Amino acid sequence: MIYLLVSVVLLALAALLLYNSLIRKKNDVENAFASVDVMLKRRYDLIPALVEAVKGYMNYERDILVKITALRANALSDNISNEERVVIENQIRQKLSDILVAVENYPDLKANQNVLKLQGAINETEEQLSASRRAFNAAVTIFNNSVEVFPSNILAAMMGFRRRTLFEIPESQKARPDVSPVTSSR
Repeated sequence: MIYLLVSVVLLALAALLLYNSLIRKKNDVENAFASVDVMLKRRYDLIPALVEAVKGYMNYERDILVKITALRANALSDNISNEERVVIENQIRQKLSDILVAVENYPDLKANQNVLKLQGAINETEEQLSASRRAFNAAVTIFNNSVEVFPSNILAAMMGFRRRTLFEIPESQKARPDVSPVTSSR
């Protein structure tokens, strides 16, 4: 009888420890996403200023400006899940990159002080966002391992915990950059 009681108490203690561990890991993921969210908000606040600053110069890139504005509106919508925001955020990152590359084709725009300041602010935000994404991905990986590894997977399934999506670089951005030397004609 004592062995049965000790076994039940040990099982209950193990379940409690697993439960608390899963909750801590879930909260770590939510905290890490909140950090990413703060940096995304900063980026979203910079986008209208950048679009406005380059609008008059970039006649041929209007499509990029329209798309990035629409993506920003979607990302700020309350109706999307965190998983959908990850996808939209990756698309915004690509469009911002397209704008910054296009700026290089406009000498007057490239020399504009407002655009230079915005480029600096966006680059700084992107660096901070990159660090936040790494922290988020680390927290998600730990959480996902707990959701999938025995015996915590049993309790995770009972609690309705599912794998979370990592911030990943889209396939279109994984291409190797062109690093061929630039030749100047003097």
